[in-house]
Amino acid sequence: MKKLFVFLFLFWASLSFAQNENVPTAANEICPILIGETIPEGSLQNTDGESVDVQKLIKKEKTVLVFYRGSWCPYCNKQLSGLQEIEDQIKELGFQVVAVSPDLPENLKKSIDKEELKYQLFSDSKMEYAQQLGLAFKVDDKTRKRYKAFGIDLEKSSGETHYQLPAPAVFVLNKKGEVQFSYINPNYKVRLAPEVLLAVLKASK
Repeated sequence: MKKLFVFLFLFWASLSFAQNENVPTAANEICPILIGETIPEGSLQNTDGESVDVQKLIKKEKTVLVFYRGSWCPYCNKQLSGLQEIEDQIKELGFQVVAVSPDLPENLKKSIDKEELKYQLFSDSKMEYAQQLGLAFKVDDKTRKRYKAFGIDLEKSSGETHYQLPAPAVFVLNKKGEVQFSYINPNYKVRLAPEVLLAVLKASK
């Protein structure tokens, strides 16, 4: 029994290592899901740490699916705040907003309180779903050290040691999970403007 446990542990560890090794090492090397494709099955965690099935979530309404780097990122916070300002218009057009980051569930609550958000935030702390969508990349040692100098601790933020982030992305999905529109920019400082997003949603009706 002990040998079986050791074997299973080593097998799991090898899979985790292989998965991490296949992740790109820069945001401009990612290979994201394309327009016309259907997003894969998967799960995320809500603010209470409960597992939520992605497919069930998006079948409720057409969805604006947003991936951001974390509550520590000022560009992300500005984007989240901008989405809040137009959320009523987004809802009137028949869409829900779902935002995902590597933040632990408890850190999601901080973002909700700080930005006074009403839409849903979810945790992908292990970065498994971001990997499935082709958004994940591993932060290099030099960048991690620079972040640390600014008080940004990726390990503490996600509770994991994968040191991965998603390239910021916005997907517009129908109820089948098909990608109708996407905006993905390796330059984390450049985000989709709220007025452009609204124009896209109006055109997709």
